[in-house]
Amino acid sequence: MAFCFTRERTQVMGILNLTPDSFSDGGDYFLPEDALRRALELQAQGADILDLGAQSTRPGHSPLPSAEELNRLLPLLELLRGRLHIPISIDTFYPEVAQAALERGAAIINDVSGVVDVNMARVILRYNAGWVLMHNGGGADETQNYLPDVVCAVRTALEEMADAALRLGLKKEQICLDPGIGFGKSQADNLLLLKYTAQFSSLGFCVLVGA
Repeated sequence: MAFCFTRERTQVMGILNLTPDSFSDGGDYFLPEDALRRALELQAQGADILDLGAQSTRPGHSPLPSAEELNRLLPLLELLRGRLHIPISIDTFYPEVAQAALERGAAIINDVSGVVDVNMARVILRYNAGWVLMHNGGGADETQNYLPDVVCAVRTALEEMADAALRLGLKKEQICLDPGIGFGKSQADNLLLLKYTAQFSSLGFCVLVGA
């Protein structure tokens, strides 16, 4: 069955980082047993989606190879089989990681790359998964403005990404757009993007705000 994002109500995504260095819970759930406990706790607390990240994408992070992402993700996905009743989202930009996770029950790929990668699209289509497309500004210094009209620029870029995904064969209900708070934007830009979230919703897709 294909995963479909719904705009009927606001949903809460519970974040679980399987990393030693994430800015929020880095190191807290690095062991699979600890991560399992937290995943079930987030579900019990009412999370609608569980997002698993095996690579920190905080400012200044060092990219992790796909093999290490898999080493961190796969043991937890095996433990979660039959025990989680909400969709699992995987925070990755590697098609091979996405495929392995979708094979093991994940339903969404939360892609922070900022590009519509053809190989990732093929994986998404093969497994009828959801795809979160995020605007990634590329690491601009926080003391500088990203663009004079950041809301307009991000909205245009997200619209172009969505159009590209549709041309590759995805259905509208499989796509969710993320303005990329903190990814290559100044603090002032981030506040504007939060203030004008409705500008992104007006594109007709679900919107993820990772604040």
